[in-house]
Amino acid sequence: QVQLVESGGGLVQAGGSLRLSCGASGRTYSNYATGWFRQVPGKEREFVASIRWSNDYTYYAGSVKGRFTISRDSAKNTVYLQMNSMGFEDTAVYYCAIGPYASPYAGGSSPGNYIYWGQGTQVTVSS
Repeated sequence: QVQLVESGGGLVQAGGSLRLSCGASGRTYSNYATGWFRQVPGKEREFVASIRWSNDYTYYAGSVKGRFTISRDSAKNTVYLQMNSMGFEDTAVYYCAIGPYASPYAGGSSPGNYIYWGQGTQVTVSS
C-alpha cells in the first residue's frame, strides 16, 4: 500500500508561481511513475505532467508545457510540480498519483492507469 500526500496549493495571482509537493510513503518500486492531474467541477480529470522514476523522463500536457516543471527528489520520496506563469485556466484541484507508466504513449496520461492517489490540493488563480 502506498500513501500520497499533496501540499503547496493555495491562492496565487495571475502570472505568479506555486510549487506543489507530493510525498509518498509505503512500499514503492523503482519502475513506478508519478503523474499530476487536475480537475475542475463538471469536467473530467485532466493530465498535467508525469515523471518516470527509473530515469526521470518527464512528459507534459500541451497546455502546461514550458510553464510547469515536474521533478523528483528520490531521497525524500517526493515529486514536485513547479507552476509558473499561471493563468485562470490553471485553477483546479490538483492530484498526484502513482502508476506503472509515465509516457502518454503507454497510458501515462490516463487517470485509469494510476493505482494510488492523493487527496488533492486546491489551486486558485486570481486577478
